[in-house]
Amino acid sequence: MSATEEKPKSFAEKQQERLKRLRNLHTLRNEARSQNHQEVIAEDARNKLPANWEARKKRAEWILNDQKAREEAAKNGEEYDRQKLLEISAVDAERIERKKKRKNPDQGFSDFEAATFRQYNRLVKNMGPKDMERYEEEKEKYGEAFYGGPHVIIHGLHEDRPEAIDNMVKNLENQIAKRNKYSRRRTHNDDADIDYINERNAKFNKKLDRYYGEHTAEIKQNLERGTAV
Repeated sequence: MSATEEKPKSFAEKQQERLKRLRNLHTLRNEARSQNHQEVIAEDARNKLPANWEARKKRAEWILNDQKAREEAAKNGEEYDRQKLLEISAVDAERIERKKKRKNPDQGFSDFEAATFRQYNRLVKNMGPKDMERYEEEKEKYGEAFYGGPHVIIHGLHEDRPEAIDNMVKNLENQIAKRNKYSRRRTHNDDADIDYINERNAKFNKKLDRYYGEHTAEIKQNLERGTAV
């Protein structure tokens, strides 16, 4: 028998190798079971977190990193805000600026005073002076009384022009027409069937008729004629 030839293994050696492989498989199975159990626990913990947890976590990490970078810039004698702006690309800067300019056309109001102030600004927005020479002359003529105020009496100082009166009447008519569109009363049909006991019930019946009227028309007619079984 040459030195390169392997000696055939005995039954005991083969059995020992099988047991060794079996132990390795048991070890790998236990490790996989432990990792799977840890993943289940972690997934259950994630499911119990708030819906916006990931966003809050990223926000907190960003704040910490930003504070750390700001402190490092202060130690190095650098201006952090300027360095931060230099790192923003032109595309991102344009997107941020466009987002800032985007405005909500109707932001609502907190009280009736705020609503009146909004209406005043809307009415005088396009009412700039058309004749600047006349505007400057009246400004020099009336002085502080030109802009009015809480302690200024402007009655009798000047006479309203017919054009200004016509413009005011036109604005009032536009306001009335717009208000009528929002507060339009529904006409009442006296010939319609009365199948309700109050206004709320009438609205509910209209909703039912809108969705189920075509399917229940025959049943309703049979009930009215008294021929329903």
